[in-house]
Amino acid sequence: MRHYREILQQKFTEAYQKLNNEQRRAVDTIEGPVMVIAGPGTGKTQILAARIGKILLETDALPENILCLTYTDAGTIAMRKRLQQFIGADAYKVNIYTFHAFCNDVIQDNLNLFEKNSLDAVSELESIEMFKQLIDAFPKNHPLKRYRGDVYYEINNLRNLFSAMKREGWTPEFINQKIDEYINDLPKRDEYIAKRKVKEFNKGDVRTDKIEEEKEKMEKLRAAVNEFANFQALMRKRNRYDFDDMINWVITVFEENKNVLANYQEKFQYLLVDEYQDTSGTQNKLVQLLINYWDKPNVFVVGDDDQSIYRFQGANVENMLDFANRYSKDLMTVVLTGNYRSTQPILDISKTLINRNDERLVKQIEGLSKDLVSSNTRINGLTDKPVLHEYTSAKDEMAGITNRISELIGKKAEPGRIAVIYKENKYGEELATYFRLKNIPFYSKRSIDVLVHPFSNKIIQILRYLNAEHDTPYGGDEMLFEILHYDLYKIPPIEIAKLTVETNTLKYKGEQTSIRKLLSDKANRPAQNLFDNGIHEGLKQFSFMMEKLIADVPNITLPELFEHIIQNAGVLHYIMQNNDKIALLQLLTALFDFIKDETSRDPLLGLKELISIFDLMEKEGIALPMNKVAGTDKGVNLLTAHGSKGLEFEYIFFAGVNASLWEKKRKPAAGYKFPDTMFTSLPVAGDDEELRRLFYVALTRAEKHLYISWSKFRNDGKELEPSMFIAEILEEHEIPVEKISLTEEQQMEFETLHFTAQAPEIEQAEEDFIAALLDKFVMNVTALSAYLNCPLGFYYKNLVRIPSGKSESLEFGSAIHHALEKLFTKMLANDNKHFPAREEMVTDFNWYMRKHRENFTQEAFDRRMEYGDEVLRNYYEKYISNWNKVVTVERNIRGVVINGVPLKGKLDKLEFNGKEVNVVDYKSGNIDNALPKMKPPSEKEPHGGDYWRQAVFYKILVDNYQQKDWKVISTEFDFIEPDKKGEYRKEKIVIARRILKP
Repeated sequence: MRHYREILQQKFTEAYQKLNNEQRRAVDTIEGPVMVIAGPGTGKTQILAARIGKILLETDALPENILCLTYTDAGTIAMRKRLQQFIGADAYKVNIYTFHAFCNDVIQDNLNLFEKNSLDAVSELESIEMFKQLIDAFPKNHPLKRYRGDVYYEINNLRNLFSAMKREGWTPEFINQKIDEYINDLPKRDEYIAKRKVKEFNKGDVRTDKIEEEKEKMEKLRAAVNEFANFQALMRKRNRYDFDDMINWVITVFEENKNVLANYQEKFQYLLVDEYQDTSGTQNKLVQLLINYWDKPNVFVVGDDDQSIYRFQGANVENMLDFANRYSKDLMTVVLTGNYRSTQPILDISKTLINRNDERLVKQIEGLSKDLVSSNTRINGLTDKPVLHEYTSAKDEMAGITNRISELIGKKAEPGRIAVIYKENKYGEELATYFRLKNIPFYSKRSIDVLVHPFSNKIIQILRYLNAEHDTPYGGDEMLFEILHYDLYKIPPIEIAKLTVETNTLKYKGEQTSIRKLLSDKANRPAQNLFDNGIHEGLKQFSFMMEKLIADVPNITLPELFEHIIQNAGVLHYIMQNNDKIALLQLLTALFDFIKDETSRDPLLGLKELISIFDLMEKEGIALPMNKVAGTDKGVNLLTAHGSKGLEFEYIFFAGVNASLWEKKRKPAAGYKFPDTMFTSLPVAGDDEELRRLFYVALTRAEKHLYISWSKFRNDGKELEPSMFIAEILEEHEIPVEKISLTEEQQMEFETLHFTAQAPEIEQAEEDFIAALLDKFVMNVTALSAYLNCPLGFYYKNLVRIPSGKSESLEFGSAIHHALEKLFTKMLANDNKHFPAREEMVTDFNWYMRKHRENFTQEAFDRRMEYGDEVLRNYYEKYISNWNKVVTVERNIRGVVINGVPLKGKLDKLEFNGKEVNVVDYKSGNIDNALPKMKPPSEKEPHGGDYWRQAVFYKILVDNYQQKDWKVISTEFDFIEPDKKGEYRKEKIVIARRILKP
């Protein structure tokens, strides 16, 4: 023990001698409450570790008696590494936790107190499933229930609401009370009193219309809040909890079980909290419970209100002020102003920026100063100012930064001491391509979604195909066409095209076949003669392999099936032949681990259920995260501003500093509106202060050299402006803005990048093959839109005709069309031209839905049946008395040729007034989304919207239909589903004759 303490004493003394006076005060004061305000580069982690060493040296406390809580996993790792320098392996005995990890341990150690024998943290996937279950159970008239579009739209709003309720300790009763108080108070508020005559309101009247709008928002909030208990019941049923639950449950147990709390209070004699500015209200409450046993607790909090950049996660800067007020009598406040990272010019512009924020401790605690002073004797004499660069375009900016870094490295600068910081990962991904072109080593670490990577997608698509074929033979042809093209198999695309065309030809003749069946028949057919080589060898081997895998599906476990795919479906061979084999193996391992985890949670999980999981993750945007490390850690660092916190570099290139990427970046929807009486414990500062802190963090990463750059124009030529933070800096500092334009040679050098990742082009194929397809092709409105949108997509979808399945919304629309077709057909067949009863129309809709039941999940089928019933009944009542009965329905028009192009079309309904025709096209879906598609050609959309083109096409088709002397005067889009106000609407487009002239 003596030897251990001697080593500890020696290491501590060495570190202690390097501390300045303020740092020593923080380390020396081991008894009582201490708050350290530690600006960037002031040695925060160093004093935390040194303080722990001091406690172990000068008290009887053991490492186990110390609890250090921090905000991130990275923070716990950094703390433990620094502590190891003092106490060696005993650093692992010190309780260093994130708040959530600490609460998880408390729960697991006291399961009986949580009335559970076994608890697991809920996964994001399970959370989404439960929210969908919650929404599916909404009654018919629920304010949040949706029947069309994204029926689960409220998931994110509900998640954020419930999280806020847990984070702030708001009960449904409390919020309902605040809603009632708020609504009752509205008529008394000045903003709801008319200032002059408006509409039917005279000056001084209460604006009841505005109050009703506000009430509607409040009732949506009320409806959401009242679902909180139902969701918590779903969580309990699955024995799950989330991170927000953990803290609240631990707080509840501590409050209701004083003995349990006392045990933790006695165990943790010293408490340290890192990144205190980022703690939420409930996290702060947890800290208070752990220390409130003592009037003068041994608690040490470290933070910097100017670096609070996680406000969107519930952090509350006010915690630091509350802490100062709570322990004002005994509190030791230490402000670290000695900066050992940056030169003074860098600190000066950073100060200029952050001084504009109002939510700062220096503006609320008298006598507090946070003016940072460059204190590193190696660099504090340097006077180089930060450099401002304005580039012509974003591409020029990336190329310019790449060239400058290349020059630095050429002058022996260490790549690992250089970093490029930007707002969003997308910028760094594009910049990395420029680095590769110049052979600049770089390092980036970011979380990617395994499920959206092209390689992972191929494997998942194979799984989808196996499931589809096992569920319904030949049900996966649309996927098989895609899989055949995978570079795993190297099958010539022309061979696949021929096979597909032959399949479609046989189908057209009425034969029951599919790509899979035709492929299998050809692969197993013996040679007809000596000169018959059969199908391409790659196709033959593919067929044998895939048939074997389909046979495996019901006979082996999911992990075994996945392993068979790796071994037998060309995956492993492909990886081993790939230059990027390590990255591909990491992806493969992450995907395999996910499948093993899911089967571990549910041993009876089948392929069908696994595919449902993938579908849900895709629909709800749930990622399967994997940290992707690119390049070498000795290369130039590519970092987001958030990711740069806590790091430092000799050279910083702060790029993409445009207003469009910073203060003018569009923010996601805010969700429900809360009564203004509920925000006493939440941050009140605006978004600008949050962004300014993030900008401040990025600036203060630089040690010696700081280059800040932006572009004057977008790549498409639209003018941009620099961030407002640049203007704030220039107001107080005379820093010239250097305008940089790349030379033609420099631009040409990087232009080659634009040709390395183009969309695939149609390979050169036999002229007679393409000609044969075109000979049979007849243009329709769908094909026309496909061609205008993407000629390559038109080739595959409309010429080769990739098999494709039907979506839920498309099949629902078809059922609506069928019901309306039958309604008018029966009317026309009736001698008195009477429409059948409403019930008969609904019956026809139900018949079609049941006939095509396979295209719906159970939940979707039930929802669509209920919604379709309501929509059609109301639609019938709306129009039954004024429908035009001089009509023809589902009219097929063929044989029209314009300028050598054959046209055809099937029209929902034609309404006649003599020879004049109004073409009616039924539309299901949201009319607000459809309106832009009705716009005529413009500079932005030279071809016009999809529906406008459709109207033009119908006029050309009908007007040139020589079998009839019809003239289209208008096309009417009849929306079967009501708008947001419950109104049924029709939109008519009239195409002038002059538009049709060449």
